[in-house]
Amino acid sequence: MFDNFEAIQIGDTKSLVKTITESDVRKFVEMTGDDNPLHVDRAYAESTAFKDIVVHGMLGASFISTVIGTKLPGTGALWVSQNIEFLLPVRLGDVLTICCTVIKKHERERLLELDTRILNQNQQLVLTGQGKVKLLTTAAPTEHAQQAQRPRVAIVTGGAGGIGNAICLRLAKDGYHVVVNYHGRADRATEIVEKVNAGDTRAIAVQADVSTELGAEKLIKAALQEFGGISVLVNNASPHINPKPLASTQWTDVQQQLDVQVKGAFNLTRVCVPHMAVQRWGRIVNITSQVLDGPPSVTWTGYAIAKGALAVFSNYMAAELGPQGITVNCVSPGMCETGLIGDIPEKVQLMVARQTPLRRLAKPADVAAAVAYLVSDDAGFVTGDTVAVNGGMAMR
Repeated sequence: MFDNFEAIQIGDTKSLVKTITESDVRKFVEMTGDDNPLHVDRAYAESTAFKDIVVHGMLGASFISTVIGTKLPGTGALWVSQNIEFLLPVRLGDVLTICCTVIKKHERERLLELDTRILNQNQQLVLTGQGKVKLLTTAAPTEHAQQAQRPRVAIVTGGAGGIGNAICLRLAKDGYHVVVNYHGRADRATEIVEKVNAGDTRAIAVQADVSTELGAEKLIKAALQEFGGISVLVNNASPHINPKPLASTQWTDVQQQLDVQVKGAFNLTRVCVPHMAVQRWGRIVNITSQVLDGPPSVTWTGYAIAKGALAVFSNYMAAELGPQGITVNCVSPGMCETGLIGDIPEKVQLMVARQTPLRRLAKPADVAAAVAYLVSDDAGFVTGDTVAVNGGMAMR
């Protein structure tokens, strides 16, 4: 069970049946030193209100450990806490049924909360309580999905754009089948598919609005039908920046950015994660921006708000999904030579390039290379991080 924590479900129950004998009591006394005559001297016990020997309460309770260590969760279980209420005495010859049921599950801590109870042969409840059990991992956990067994399939949202184009082609070069998502430029998406299909991998173009649940479901359905799985998600879709001063900015301008960038990433992450979790391997890369690191780009308010929210979402997903073998990271490009900066005057672009230590703007291929690293096995222990692709324009 070291490797099967994910298989345990709330409501799972395991039990053990044990008949209590005099031999059990003697062994318990020898081990603990508890020779209270109520447990070992029949004449004394008959003089009490119990009128017969009462078995040590903790003797019965000890079999909860047996269930935990051998049945639920089994190998690797560490019993970390337990509360107990003793309801009825246990007698010699009683046939006890010891039951443990999962009532809560904490993925990140690999912790189970169990309802624990013991019934006698008359179906009377003699003990009840709740326990917590941590499932340990081995020092060198077995990789659940060997590289050859993983579906090498990537979904790239906004795949028809400049950066998206480069990411699709780079992932295809690295051996991934690619689902090229586009919203309005079918011609560009078709060109990418033709380029990929001329090589050793395949691609399909799928028109979908990622800001809707239907759009997200359409993409994952296409990936599963065409390629049989999904292992990489790149959330790259972004509307035109459309810079405006505050006086001219409407909330709808901000909402459009949030819907595509944040809601889109949310929708796609939700539909992709169950498939990644089954194979215990997945890579999610969200494309943010240098606008979060350098001086504020005045009039880019809506775009920056969405990128900031996407970065926070990425960190939270990295923490939540890590136990399932899924990494979540960001790539933060500086000003990049794509159509997204078409409204920025050439003079400004040249000035930014001169102020960059590497004396140029980012190219889509630079961003694609960072994505390729984060989805590779070499980045298997990198999550919750941001790779800045800005030529040193903004340094941390």
